[in-house]
Amino acid sequence: MVDYKVTNKEEFISLVQSEILTSSEVLDELQISRQALNSLVKRGKLVPVKELSRDKLFLRENVESRKEAAKELHTKYRPYDE
Repeated sequence: MVDYKVTNKEEFISLVQSEILTSSEVLDELQISRQALNSLVKRGKLVPVKELSRDKLFLRENVESRKEAAKELHTKYRPYDE
């Protein structure tokens, strides 16, 4: 887990812009559908840090972890696709 240190407003803004992803950004990053994202959230495989009325926010490090896990699962269960 990454330890974040913020001492001023500019650093906070920079941190949020670089480390927080919207649902749409997660869809692009993971190359999945909105339904698949909702399934990941419902099953607890990807946990949003904040849920808004029409969107969810995710930590980049959690999304990257999920991306790596998906690669491993794909290699394990679909080795003939490579």
